[in-house]
Amino acid sequence: MPGIERRRGGGGVRAVVALVLAILLIGPVASVSASTGPKLDAKAWILIDPRDDSVLTSKSPNKSLPVASTTKLMTAYLALKNLKPSQMIAAPNYHPSASAEITLGLRPGERMRVRDLLYGLLLPSASDAAETLAVGVAGSEPAFVDRMNEAAQQLGLADTHYANPIGLDDPDNYSSAHDLVTLASILLRNKLFARIVDTPAATLSSGDHPRTVTSRDTLLNSVPWINGVKTGHTLGAGYVLVGSGTQNSTTLISAVLGTSSEASRDADTLKLLQYGFSLYHPVQPVHQGEELADPTLDYRSDHLSLVAQRALPINVREGQHVTTHVTAPDEISGAVDRGQVLGHVTVSVDGKVAAGSPLVAANAVDAATILDKALSVAKNPFVLLALAAIVIFVGVLLTRRGRGRKSPEAAAPRAPNNGRQSPTQRTPEERRRMHEERMRRRQQRAEREGGTG
Repeated sequence: MPGIERRRGGGGVRAVVALVLAILLIGPVASVSASTGPKLDAKAWILIDPRDDSVLTSKSPNKSLPVASTTKLMTAYLALKNLKPSQMIAAPNYHPSASAEITLGLRPGERMRVRDLLYGLLLPSASDAAETLAVGVAGSEPAFVDRMNEAAQQLGLADTHYANPIGLDDPDNYSSAHDLVTLASILLRNKLFARIVDTPAATLSSGDHPRTVTSRDTLLNSVPWINGVKTGHTLGAGYVLVGSGTQNSTTLISAVLGTSSEASRDADTLKLLQYGFSLYHPVQPVHQGEELADPTLDYRSDHLSLVAQRALPINVREGQHVTTHVTAPDEISGAVDRGQVLGHVTVSVDGKVAAGSPLVAANAVDAATILDKALSVAKNPFVLLALAAIVIFVGVLLTRRGRGRKSPEAAAPRAPNNGRQSPTQRTPEERRRMHEERMRRRQQRAEREGGTG
């Protein structure tokens, strides 16, 4: 088993982590040869992997042949494209052209929901359901047939031409094994279509009364991994089956045309699909509980482990390239519960998504506290630089003020020069003599005043 190279990167709000698993075995994808495979009784057949449209095996895949009721795949395609599933449409007056035709028994003017008509079209292969959808889309059967052929050209179905929406034998109604699996691959991307063709039986609630319909694809009830798609049978076409099966997230689509019986049709389909799955081997690039991301917690240096909620086993062929893409946040804010979904992981085969799983928190964490926020701010280098700059600035100011106080001229204003010596400039002896002189003068003044009285 090759190793897994992990590349971590990110930016902005979300982080993207890429895990690359290279399945480098013998030869490239093109090494799958269409000339190999089981020997079948059908006139033509094909088996493809719709993820990359690789042809795994085939015989006369582009030979145009009558395809019976697999014609209704195009009828379903146009109905899904032009009508809403909940839309009610009225049934036209339809008369079966052969006693073998299957119908729902729709009364002319009876209104039925498009979703129910699709079940009737694809499970029992009802002709009146096909006619009702055709008229509902285009207004008439001829106009609808024109739409069918236009769509065939747009989808690149070069071996296909339609003469009616039902699949009745007609020289101008034909297709090929390759075109049938191509159309089925497109249709299976539609969730409603995929759900319908994987249904063994259903009850139709709209219309004049409830109807229970059963799929003519007998493999649906007998093989658990079979999930569709459409049967067909006329005298001119023989037995036809477009099949689909899924194992370990890998879906293969087959088509067998011109088999001699229903049993041969089913046996050939199973041989094709089983052969196809034998070309694959399982890998598990993602394990349940595996840590795929570890975003930081806000205001803290801790990380939160994000793990895969479920394992993602897939099947790959020789030479195929598997990539695992993880989307997760760079940082987690606020409280988180254990098991909370915080990201997603997808596994792709040759660039096409094959499986996915949510990423969940491995454990619960509390929101950041005030202390966490304060410590985070204190540790911020920009904050520390700003504080250092403030301290330096204040220190410079205090130094300048201190120097200014030491200067006598800057400390106090200079006294005006009035011809007398400032007291701060006289000696103690001088101050004593001045005091005695003042006392003597005061004495003389007192004697003069007393003599005149």
